[in-house]
Amino acid sequence: MMNLIRLFSRASRPVFAKGISTSSILNADLSLTFASPRSVYYSKVNVKQVDVPGISGAFGILPEHVPTIASLRPGVVAVTENDGSIKKYFVSSGTVTVNADSSLQILAEEAATLDQLDPQAVRDGLAKAQSQLSSATTDQAKAEIQISIEAFEAMANAV
Repeated sequence: MMNLIRLFSRASRPVFAKGISTSSILNADLSLTFASPRSVYYSKVNVKQVDVPGISGAFGILPEHVPTIASLRPGVVAVTENDGSIKKYFVSSGTVTVNADSSLQILAEEAATLDQLDPQAVRDGLAKAQSQLSSATTDQAKAEIQISIEAFEAMANAV
């Protein structure tokens, strides 16, 4: 078994090295595709930077970022466009995939521009979810309400 591991390690080094050397030829552009089931916000558009709310913490993505696949938590995706303007979107959850060719895809369960969020509706939704938590009787109901609370808290912080 150990010989197999050593063999794989030696054999894979040139493959990984080739992947790294090809990534140095990449463009300085970051190609963004960002969509939800209801809308496409960007389709292969070159941008400067994208900041995302990852499950393990928020992180920024620039051209030639290390390839990554991450889950998104409720929060704000900030897109810095090539002209320097920043557009912000709230996402409920989803995934982000960063590829070796400096392209990235964000697939959100739900997404909206921040101006689409009604601060009063967010506060009302948060209060309602918090009151429902105390009356939840099953673990599943409590977990679902807790997810709602986390999403409403993230929305409240965004607006």
